[in-house]
Amino acid sequence: MTDTFRITLAQLNPVVGDLQGNAAKVRAAWKEARAAGAGLIAFSEMFITGYQIQDLVMKPAFGRAAMETVESLARDCADGPALAVGAPYAFGDALYNAYWICEGGRVTARVLKHSLPNAAVFDEKRIYDAGAITGPVRVGGVRIGSPICEDAWHEDVAEALAESGAEILLVPNGSPYHRQKHDLRLGHMVARVVETGLPLLYLNMVGGQDDQVFDGASFVLNPGGALAHQMAFCDEELRHVDLERRGDGWVALQKPRPPLPDEWEQDYRVMVQSLRDYCGKSGFGKVLLGLSGGVDSAIVAAIAADALGPRNVRCVMLPSEYTSQTSLDDAASVARALGCRLDTVSIEGPRRAMKEALGPLFDGLAEDVTEENIQSRLRGVTLMALSNKFGEMLLTTGNKSEVAVGYATIYGDMAGGFNPIKDMYKSRVFQTCRWRNANHRPWMMGPAGEIIPPAVIDKPPTAELREGQLDEDSLPPYAVLDDILERLIDLEESVAEVVDAGHPRDMVKKVEALIYGSEYKRFQAAPGARLSPRAFWLDRRYPIVNRWRDPS
Repeated sequence: MTDTFRITLAQLNPVVGDLQGNAAKVRAAWKEARAAGAGLIAFSEMFITGYQIQDLVMKPAFGRAAMETVESLARDCADGPALAVGAPYAFGDALYNAYWICEGGRVTARVLKHSLPNAAVFDEKRIYDAGAITGPVRVGGVRIGSPICEDAWHEDVAEALAESGAEILLVPNGSPYHRQKHDLRLGHMVARVVETGLPLLYLNMVGGQDDQVFDGASFVLNPGGALAHQMAFCDEELRHVDLERRGDGWVALQKPRPPLPDEWEQDYRVMVQSLRDYCGKSGFGKVLLGLSGGVDSAIVAAIAADALGPRNVRCVMLPSEYTSQTSLDDAASVARALGCRLDTVSIEGPRRAMKEALGPLFDGLAEDVTEENIQSRLRGVTLMALSNKFGEMLLTTGNKSEVAVGYATIYGDMAGGFNPIKDMYKSRVFQTCRWRNANHRPWMMGPAGEIIPPAVIDKPPTAELREGQLDEDSLPPYAVLDDILERLIDLEESVAEVVDAGHPRDMVKKVEALIYGSEYKRFQAAPGARLSPRAFWLDRRYPIVNRWRDPS
């Protein structure tokens, strides 16, 4: 009887649609596992295709190619550890999210996902068929049960596996980050361990895909719920887990467990990883952004420098007659501290030309937000011209507070390919700037030290589109606004509940109107890193045309 068994957990970063590239990662990791004497190497959910693949998996040619890739891997990885990897499985008219087990040169089993998530960013019920609950798979004399991701968030699949003889639970995941997600995962997995009495290996992928970041942080639990292994946050890692059979079952031998980063570092790392992978996986090596001298563009510049390196970040100052010398100086200070290139292109000439061109139509009408937005749109046109000419992706810099209430100009400062801070309220932006000034990590490609001057963080926010303009001329103070927004958006509270929390009703109604009225802007906005369970796009889906308002 086998008394010891080594499982290698491959916490790696696949690329959606790159079947051969992902298969190459499998082969390389399998060789390392073989050299380490593993009996099984495990990869995450849908690793061969990348995740999430949305409707791409419904294309028959893609599904066939993915399955052929796994079958080829089975043949190539015959002389060594068994291989467990996620990929789609099409059979007849059915399509499954499956976990393939390969050993001895062939596919020996396929586990089919039973519980299909259909909330937040997931739409699996419209894509996949639910598989039947099946028993464990025997690998190297050990009976292993594999609830796939959502299957392990409910008791039925794990319970059925335990009752049918499973000795170890191996849970492959494609679980994207949001704040406190790790604690949520850990709580569910501890419940499965307590219910079944079995050790559990939770394996998550890493890497960014569109707005989502898969943060890894895989772990191993022993019977009773004790944590035996904790893998890295957002880093690729191969972890050899040694299990030992004792009188009452299998136990994972413990290894030192470095603590996970705190919430502020996790958020920042996710924004960096999201941008790094969004650019790398879509073929962009360089980015540019408008650097205004304000806090939002400063933190985006820092994220970009940490993601791609300062030499690959172009900052552009686009002054008008309303741009203060302080803003020019602050922008230069940020670019200099980061080591990024800073170009200056005045929009004053183009603004005068637009005013002259529109003069006959605007004659006799007072200047208003129209003229302010022209400035923003001229900046967008200028930045997109630089993006086209130099092949650099344009980043937008609107925080979640601005995105929520539409305090941004469509086709102006909203123009661009990606927004790293799209899901971060303004109040958190300030604190994140302070955190980055005080912290540096090996995964950051930008410099250490104070990179965002305190003067940038502390000065009153302004768009500088008219003389003496401040954000608080149009909006409540950000501390107040963000509390209202979190209640209306993240918590879905009623107007009455927000008022009961201490906010004036007229202010809450104004914010509510701004949120609903700017839905069309968000529909056309650039994607951005998801940090919360209520990020704009897949987490929160509202109609653009909508007359309902909360009467409470």
